[in-house]
Amino acid sequence: RRVLLQCALVSKAGSNQTAKELMSGGYANRLSEYTDKGVCGLPESFESSRSVKIKLGKLVDLVKASKLIVVLTGAGVSTSAGIPDFRGPKGIWTVEEEEKKSKAKEKRKRKRQERSKEANSAATASASDERQRVPDASERHGGEKPRPQCDDAKISDFYNSPSRASSAASQSESAAKPSHNEDDKNGVGSSSNGAAVAMPNKANELKESTTPSFESAKPTFTHRALTKLASLDIIKYVVTQNVDGLHRRSGLPRSKHAVLHGCVFTEKCERCGEEYFRDYDLGGVSFQKTGRQCTKAGCGGDLRDTVLDWDDALPEEDWGRSQDECEAADLVLTLGTSLRIEPAGSLPLRAKKFVVVNLQVTPLDDDATLIIKEKVDRVMEHLLNELNIELDDE
Repeated sequence: RRVLLQCALVSKAGSNQTAKELMSGGYANRLSEYTDKGVCGLPESFESSRSVKIKLGKLVDLVKASKLIVVLTGAGVSTSAGIPDFRGPKGIWTVEEEEKKSKAKEKRKRKRQERSKEANSAATASASDERQRVPDASERHGGEKPRPQCDDAKISDFYNSPSRASSAASQSESAAKPSHNEDDKNGVGSSSNGAAVAMPNKANELKESTTPSFESAKPTFTHRALTKLASLDIIKYVVTQNVDGLHRRSGLPRSKHAVLHGCVFTEKCERCGEEYFRDYDLGGVSFQKTGRQCTKAGCGGDLRDTVLDWDDALPEEDWGRSQDECEAADLVLTLGTSLRIEPAGSLPLRAKKFVVVNLQVTPLDDDATLIIKEKVDRVMEHLLNELNIELDDE
C-alpha cells in the first residue's frame, strides 16, 4: 500500500546540504512533487472553557475504564516545539498553496500590464508616424498651387531639428527606465532588457531563518507525557506519522512505538535491518544510501535513510504492528492529527472506541466517541493531573 506522507518542509538531499536546507521548514521540499495533499487551510476552532472541562472529565473516565490504549500522533503534537504542521491555517502546505495562488495572480497581472504596454506603444508609434508624415502639395493648400516661399526643405528641417531630436531622446530614455510599480513591491523587478527579475523575498528569508532545525527542537509536554504513561503501562503503544524523532528523544522505547513515515535521524541497514538513531538530520529521503555501513558483527551492510517519499510503501513491520495494536485496543487517542493521510488515517476505526483531540475537523469526527477541540499539551496536562502522575524533570 502507498503512503501519502505527512510529517513534520531542496530536492532530494545530498551530502553537501546547507544548514538552511536541513531546517524543519525545508523537509517538505525533499519530497517529490505531489498535487493531492489533502484539504489545507481549514480553520481552527476552540471550544468554550465549560465544554472543554466537561469533555476532559469524560476523557479521564474513558482512560481509566480502558485496558488497552493506543495513541496515534500527528504534526500537531510537535507544533509547540516550533515545528510547523502541514494543513493548519499557517501550515507548510497551506502556505505553499497560498504562494502558488499569489504567484499565478502576479503572473496574470504582469501579462495584462505587458499587453497594455504593447497596445500603448503601438498607438504612440502610429501617432508619431502621422505627425512625421510630410503632407503633399494639394493637402497643404487645399488643391491650390503651392506658394513658392513654402519650401519642403524647411518642413524637413523642422522635424529634424536639434530640439526635436532632444525631445524624442528624452521620451525614449523615460520609457526605458524601470517603473516603481506593484511588481517591485511584490519582489519582481526589471532587467535592463525589460524582462521580469525575481527579487529576494525578505519574508521567506526571515521565515527560514527563524524556523528551528530538527536537531534544536525539544520534546513537548505531550511527548514526555506519553513516554511516562507508556512506562506505567497505561498506554500500550504509540503510532506516529511524524519524522521529527521527538518520541524517541523523549525516551519512548522504539519497541513501544511505530514510525510509519520514517525519521530524519534514523538510518537502517539494508542487509540485517539494524537501526541507528543519530543526533543529526541525515538529510535524505526515499531510502538513499548514507555512505555509512552497519557495525553489527558480521554484517557491514550499507545504511540507508528511512524517510518515505510520497509513493514509498510503509515499513512492513511498523505498519503491521500498528494495525494489530489498534485492532486489539479498546481505546485509541488521536492527538494533533487531521486523519487525512491514508492508510494511517483510518487506524482509529479498527478500535472499539476512539477520541479525537484536534483543532480542525477531521473525516472521522462523525465516528468518534469524543471530540476535544483544544491544544494537545493542555489536554495531556489535565489527564496527568487527574491520574496523579508527575513528569520527571527535563
